[in-house]
Amino acid sequence: MKSEIPKVLHPMCGRTLLGHAIFAARGLAPDHIAVVVRHERDRVAAHAAECDPGITIADQDEIKGTGRALWCGLRALPADLSGPVVVTAGDTPLLSADVLLRLLGRHEGNAVTVLTAVVPDPTGYGRIVRDAEGTVAGVVEHKDATQEQREIAEINTSTYVFDADFLRGAIGGLDTENAQGEMYLTDVVAKAYESGAGVGSYVVEDSWLVEGCNDLVQLAALREQMNRRTLEAWMRSGAAIVDPATTSIDVTVALAPDCRILPGTGLYGTTSIAKGALVGPGEFTNALVGEGVDARHVVVRDAAVEAGTALPPYTVLTGGARAAGVSE
Repeated sequence: MKSEIPKVLHPMCGRTLLGHAIFAARGLAPDHIAVVVRHERDRVAAHAAECDPGITIADQDEIKGTGRALWCGLRALPADLSGPVVVTAGDTPLLSADVLLRLLGRHEGNAVTVLTAVVPDPTGYGRIVRDAEGTVAGVVEHKDATQEQREIAEINTSTYVFDADFLRGAIGGLDTENAQGEMYLTDVVAKAYESGAGVGSYVVEDSWLVEGCNDLVQLAALREQMNRRTLEAWMRSGAAIVDPATTSIDVTVALAPDCRILPGTGLYGTTSIAKGALVGPGEFTNALVGEGVDARHVVVRDAAVEAGTALPPYTVLTGGARAAGVSE
């Protein structure tokens, strides 16, 4: 990312990348959530606890790789853990609980179930290798792939469901004999196939939902996608957004039907816009805007505008202030 901020702590549409991952995981109502940390350990662990005080922090040791990360994660959870174990990456912010639930639905009877996607340019991703019957036989990382394998457009999304008992037995035997000298979690997929334990898959149609983030250009593209989808959902629920192209909204914002958002408006944090309110252009951060409010060309931060209030243009309302009545 070429930034002093750890990658998973970069903000996007009201949450950090890690915050989005934790939110999606919590949507499954799991018994446990473990966040595996290594780089900038203290900062990432502290933020994870802020996002969800119920999570478990697992420290990865000096051995690199996704396989080792999951090994460390398992060790932080109860030794008698059973049932499905869902594994996701911390940098795929559009991945939702709905997709994870569909993946879980494909898992019954399998040792491993892999979430995959077909993309126009698979460069850098692990490729999904299938047998003659179409079953996933393994995942080959880009650096280890042959030229023929690099032509495969179906990619691994680093999202899986494992049977806990199978995973516990398979993960201890991973090695680092590969081009990157890391413990690959993908080797567990091959072990499941070779042993006949059962490998399933779910191909997500919308590849944006599993798109990762490795630089600020990709972060901006993901932000644009999430913003567009969030705006579209609110418009379909009855909020009038005049120009989505110039409107930014966090996923934590709430819009009532029949509110109207003018071009050039940013809605951030816990902002709530009530029915019949007309807002923008301007910035509304952690703002409570009541019914029938007229708030054009204003800034409202950490403040409330009571129902029926008309704010004069260029008003700046901050720091817990409340505006009431009609101002000329």
